[in-house]
Formats: sequence, C-alpha cells, structure tokens
Amino acid sequence: MMTGKTLYQIALTCIPGVGAVHARNLMGAVGDEEAIFNEKIGNLEKIPGISRRLVDEVRNPEVLRKAEKELSFIEKNNIEPLFYTQHDYPVRLTNCVDAPVLLYVKGSADLNVPRAVSIIGTRNATRYGLEFCQNFVRELSGLFPDMLAVSGLAYGIDVCAHRASLQNNVSTVAVLAHGLDRIYPSVHRKTAIEMLEKGAWVTEFPSGTEPDRFNFVKRNRIVAGMADAVVVVESGEKGGSLITAEIANSYHREVFAVPGRTTDIRSSGCNALIASNKAVLMQKTAAFIEQMGWDTAATPKQPVQKELFPDLNETEEKVFRALSGVESMHVNMLGIELNLPVSELFFALLELEMKNVVKALPGGVYKLA
Repeated sequence: MMTGKTLYQIALTCIPGVGAVHARNLMGAVGDEEAIFNEKIGNLEKIPGISRRLVDEVRNPEVLRKAEKELSFIEKNNIEPLFYTQHDYPVRLTNCVDAPVLLYVKGSADLNVPRAVSIIGTRNATRYGLEFCQNFVRELSGLFPDMLAVSGLAYGIDVCAHRASLQNNVSTVAVLAHGLDRIYPSVHRKTAIEMLEKGAWVTEFPSGTEPDRFNFVKRNRIVAGMADAVVVVESGEKGGSLITAEIANSYHREVFAVPGRTTDIRSSGCNALIASNKAVLMQKTAAFIEQMGWDTAATPKQPVQKELFPDLNETEEKVFRALSGVESMHVNMLGIELNLPVSELFFALLELEMKNVVKALPGGVYKLA
C-alpha cells in the first residue's frame, strides 16, 4: 500500500552500505523513515554501527533521486511495496533478523495465509522428482485449498511447483532474484503471468537489477523465511536448495527432503540432509501433514481453565489462550497468530513446558499438557 512514507521507505534500501540490519538500526534509533533523511548529522553519528561514511551516504541526494525513479516505476506497473512495519508484510519474515525491510509485490496473493510451504529443488529434475512434486501439491491442495506454495520460478522443481499449484487452483508465489521489470528465465513468463491472478511475484530488488548469481543466494533466505516448512524434492551435492535448507534450519523452519537412491546424483543432496539430521525424511503427504500438525491445528476443543495456571506472565498467557482453543498448533502459526518473534515465543514455550502447561510434539508442534 502506497503511503506518504513510501518514497523514504524505498530510499532507505537505496543507501549504499545499508542492509536489512543497518536499516532496522536506523529505524529503531530515529523512529521514522522520513526522519532518517532529515536527522542532524551529529545525531546519526551517535547511532551504534553507523559510521561517518554511512552518514554521508544517507545525506547523498542521489539516494532520494533513485527512490523517486523506483517509486515512479512501481506506480506505473501496479507493484505494491511492503515495508516491514506494515500489517500485510509477510509476518513469518518478521521473525528473521536479516529479512528485507522492503519487498516489491506484484499480484494478488495473501502472504499471511495459515499454511505456507516452500517447495524447491534442482534445475535438472528427473521424472521421479517432478512426479513427486506434482503429487505432493495435488494432495496437499486437496486438503488445504487456502495454502500458499512458495518457490523461485527456476527450471526443474521450482516451476513444477508453481505449475502444479496453478493446476490445483492454489495460490503460489515466485520469489525472484532481480527487479520486476523482467522475468527470469524468460521461458517461464507465461507461467509467471498466470500466477498473478491468484499468486504473486515477490522481490527485494529494485527495477534494473540483473539476475546475478549472488542475488539468488539472497533470494533464498526469503524463500526459506516466507513458509512454515521447506521441502527439498531433489538436489545434488551442492546448490541453492541446500543453501535454502541451511537458512530454513537457522530460522527454525521444518525442513523435509525427498530421499533417492544412493546412486542418483540428483538426490545426493537430499540424502545428505536426511543423513545429517538437517531434514526430515519425506515420503508421503500424510506424514508431512502429521509432522507439521496441520491435521489438527484448526480442530476446536474445550478450553482449559486458566485458573489452573495462575503464575503466567503476559506472553505466556497469550500462548495459553491461543492453544486453549485448538488441539495443537505449529510454532510458526502460533507466532503469526500472536505476532511474536520466534525467539521470544520459544522462550515462552520453554517456560510453559517447565510449568507443565504445554507439551512439545514432533515437528515444532505444541499443545496444552
């Protein structure tokens, strides 16, 4: 949604040397994106981690000129900028310390649906991987038609996940490693256009940004952070899918990997993830649903009386109330419902476990004890 602050939100991402962490530091210290560009130099220099060189970059008039150009582009092309403080910014990403402060979104997808899964894999997919991907999306969408499937529009597994989502009428999002003035690879443009009706394109990169190799690595953290779980369908010993899986683990996301024969080089990465306990063995959709707690997450049950647990602090009470109306809930869905960072939520859940109020189940699922 465009606001009077949009120009300055874009400008914040145009400052050379200011990434997501610095941008949040500036916002935290100054409190307002527009004020950052009008703050006294002496006050900016007092902000921890902000050097004089960085202050000079903030005051460089070229920054606002770039932002004005980008604002004109997104207005002409019906692109929505989502700043990290807005309610429709992907809530799951707000729990990730290095998440972009600004996203550019084209399309109609709800990025905060109750259930979201990232499906990724090799560009050189085999028939085995493609069929698994198609069947997984079909079976999952049949049970959860309001789900969101996230991927990267690359060759192989990525575009298969998007196309399977379109075929089964579920929302799908392509996270791109370039600006929204192009689609890469161009051969997937038709699929990308079809996605806009119920899905979206998402990127942190302004127009004119080339799909350079390093941008794909940055893109992968958004793929990992936007979903409750990451499913690696096929991957070799090296590649972007394994990087995404590592990032997902650091974000406390559940990672699943589809096993393959030991002689299949396109399954070697998946087999390694499973062998090193960095991913859950992925065989059937039903097992995925059970592991994620999706089968019972919305099942109503009789609320437990709070008077039984009188010594709860404010955060613990919020968690208690959220869990008291359901059979169980995944930690990421709990974080979205309560708008709490995962780090704070895990601490509260640990305290509640020690007080015998909640019980941890496999796959990051919690229920009242």
